[in-house]
Parts: sequence; C-alpha cells; structure tokens
Amino acid sequence: MLASAIERFGDAEALVDGPVRLTWPALGERVAEAAAAFVAADVTLGDRVAMWAPNCWEWVVALLGLQSAGGVLVPINTRYKGAEAAYVLAKSRAKVLVTVDSFLGNDYVAMLAGHDLPHLQRTVVLGPAAAARPVSAAGARLATESWDAFLAGGTAVDPDDLRVRIAAIGPEATADLLFTSGTTGRPKGVVQAHGQTIRSSATWATQVGLRADDRYLIVNPFFHAFGYKAGIVACLATGATMLPLPQLDMAAVMAIIPAEAISMIPGPPTIYQTILNRPERQTLDTTSLRLAVTGGASVPVSLVTRMRDELGFETVVTAYGLTESCGFATMCRHDDDPETIATTSGRAMPGVEVLVVADDGTEVPRGQPGEVVVRGYNVMREYFEDPQQTAEAIDVDGWLHTGDVGVMDERGYLRITDRKKDMFIVGGFNVYPAEVEGQLVEHPAIAQVAVVGVPDERMGEVGVAYVVSATGASATEDEVIGWARANMANFKVPRRVRFVESLPFNAGGKVLKYELRERALAEQGAQS
Repeated sequence: MLASAIERFGDAEALVDGPVRLTWPALGERVAEAAAAFVAADVTLGDRVAMWAPNCWEWVVALLGLQSAGGVLVPINTRYKGAEAAYVLAKSRAKVLVTVDSFLGNDYVAMLAGHDLPHLQRTVVLGPAAAARPVSAAGARLATESWDAFLAGGTAVDPDDLRVRIAAIGPEATADLLFTSGTTGRPKGVVQAHGQTIRSSATWATQVGLRADDRYLIVNPFFHAFGYKAGIVACLATGATMLPLPQLDMAAVMAIIPAEAISMIPGPPTIYQTILNRPERQTLDTTSLRLAVTGGASVPVSLVTRMRDELGFETVVTAYGLTESCGFATMCRHDDDPETIATTSGRAMPGVEVLVVADDGTEVPRGQPGEVVVRGYNVMREYFEDPQQTAEAIDVDGWLHTGDVGVMDERGYLRITDRKKDMFIVGGFNVYPAEVEGQLVEHPAIAQVAVVGVPDERMGEVGVAYVVSATGASATEDEVIGWARANMANFKVPRRVRFVESLPFNAGGKVLKYELRERALAEQGAQS
C-alpha cells in the first residue's frame, strides 16, 4: 500500500510534523530503514511489536517499518500507567517496545520497573534526546536504546532480503493486535488482518470523501483504531497529507489550521464546540476546512449547523464502530441533513451488515430497541488466545455482538441509545466500569465499588464511583481520586466519589447500575 502511494502521489507531502516534512518517496526511504532495523532485531512474521508513544512522524515510520518486517502492531494507550501497559506487553508477548522518554509527565520506561516481562527483548526510545539506560524489571532488564542506534542496526540487512520479507506478507497475515477493555475487567486483544484493515479503511475514506489534496490533522491517537486506521491507513489509501498532533491541545489546533491549511479534522464533538467558543475564533482563518468526522458522544443539531455555517465545513458526518469491527460499522453520508447527522450514526458501510436484534438473535421491528450486531469483512478474526470470549462475541452465523443497544429506522440509519455492557465514553475514550472497579478495589480503604457514567458538557460523559468503605478504614474523595490518578489512565479516573453504606443489588446479586446512575443524575441536577 505504501509502494502504491509513492507511485500514485509522487513528490506530494505525505507527512508533516513540525519541522519534519516528508514527501511520499522520503517516507518510503524512512520506512525501509526502519523495516531493516526490525529485521535485524529478529522480528519475523507474526512477532508482536508494541508502540507506546504519542502521535508523531516516527510513529508512522515505525508502524510501517515493523509491519514491513512481518511484525504485528500492538499499540498501547499513552494514558496507561505501568501496570496497565505491562499487562498488554506480557499478554501479547511483545518482542520489541518502541516508546518515548516521557509524555504527559510520565516516564514510561521507569513505570515498567518491577513488572515481569520476560519476552521483551528490545526497548527503543524515540527522539533525539533519548539515552540508553538500564531499568530493572522482574525477569528482565529493560536496557533501552535510541531510535537512531536501533536504525543503525539495520544497515547490515540486504535490501533483497527485505523485499522478500515484504512479498511474503499477504492479506490474511495479522496486521495488528489492539487491546480493548471489557466487562470482565481485563483488556482483550483484537486480532485483525492486513486485508480487512486496508479494505475497511479505504472504504471509510471513500465514503467520507477524503482526497489527495486534503491536509488531515490527526488528533485522534494512533493507539486507537480511529487514529491508526481512519488516520494513517486512510491517508495511504487516498494520498491525504498526515499532520499528527501528540495530544488535543486546542491552542495548537487553532494555530495549525491556518498555518498548514488544514482541511480535515476528525474528533469528538468537544473539539468543534471548543473551536467555536474560543475568543480567537473570530479572527481565525478557517477557509481551508472542508471535512469533519465526529461521533462517540451526542451531537447537537445546532453544532452540525454551526460547523457548516460558521467554520465552513462542507461535509460533516457521524459514524459508529468498535475495535472489533476495525473501528468501522455505520456512517452518515455527505449529503445527509443536519438532523440525521446529529441524531444517528448513519447506515451500514458498503459490504457490511448491521442489524438490531432481540436476545434470541431475531431482528426487532424498525424503531424498536435491541442489541446492535455487525457482520462483514471488517469483523475481527478473534480475541487473542481466547476462544471462549471469541465465541461469546461472534455467533455461529458470523455476527459480532457489540453489546450496544440501538434503534434502526426505516432507512437503515442507526441510533445508539444505550450501552448494554455499561461502557461509557470520556472525551472519546471508552471506559469499562468493571475494569475501573477492579482497580479501585485494590485501594486498602475500599471494600466494594460500583462505577457509572453520567453526562458531562465538556467530556461527553464522566465516571462517578460509589464506594463502600472497608471495615475499620476510611478515605476521603480526594484521596481516592488521587490514588486513582496515580494508578490508572486519567480518562478512567472517576470525577466524583460517593461513600455509601451499601450498594443496591438485585435478587441475583448484581449491582443495580441504573439506580446508581439515577442517583448520580439527580445529584448532578441539584448541583446545577
């Protein structure tokens, strides 16, 4: 796909990151260097390579390099703490980790100290300032090396050997292993192949109208299916220029739009609302803006209208997908009206089937709620080394059961109404209460805990934790939140903690989350 992009788009800009500006041929040269380095590091077909770093030009080069060598991408959320990242590294048995010295105040390599990672052979640190350093870990010493030193190891690799390696990778070969959290409390590895990743990304790009002359500000993180597949891979398919941002810094967004003539910005509704509300927007040159893709939270009709009228977007679309479906399932079309775009997640992508079904698997009448199921080329192969959970997620007829509750109208447009598995979305990040609860009960003062999501104007939703204190122990709200910030990704941290004598249970012993959600909403309403 990269070779095709080089042939089709020639000397057009492929990737811009600050002072780094790479044409398609220049990107190809960098990727070849990286691929040789991964071959020299003994990465062979099917070996896992983890990426724990923010969006940057090296991320793209490393991704395409490791996959050229036959490696399987294992991206790690940049908000993860040491234990969360170590679980992904250990479960995937990653052979190489590519990371950075620090990001958002976190020293990633140091956070891995003490964790059992016997399969990790190389730890490569991106950036010119990276220095080699040993870090003790159970079962291994994480001796790091700089990206430049790692690349130097590839100079001895014969280019013909590299070409043979690339030619051996077919559409059925595994491309990536993306970990997604679940109600069991432990992240699951989603296995997907090169062919389905390319086809779904290219189809999505065609449907939204991404073009070779677009300049795509990729604010969605590369560790997520959106930033990786609807970002990097979609640009390979169309020739759009990639402009990665390491984090959603609105001052940087406002500056780069006119400076780089940005035409495409994806993201949660929050990003567009923030642009519209910032004082400098009145003097901001937004004439280059053309295309916006949003979702992951409720989208007001007025926002879609303002994006078109005030920011100049020609096309605004919403979409729905999940990691298990390559990140894609349904999407609006460019000529849909604002109400359809705001109130639905569109209709099934070409080649993909989407239904709303009852518990027995039969389709419910249009307009009635049920579970959303997806079938098609985009559905994952399996959960990594977990046949039981794979069988629970994908039925014998090939339908992926999403756990989301939705309603489909007569046109086939889908509206997500609830989350069967209690998942909620904080600033575009999926949060699974069972996972957060499993971490919170490790606090010595917490005996039981239940977490629910409630609406939030800025983040879409936030978590509220209901805590039953351990006998003879006590903690304050600030203490629990502070402990959570130190031990889990920031988007998982509950924004409020409420101490209760007991949690509400049904006769089967399950926590009545809807009661807690109603309680949290009532308290929120009283405060406002």
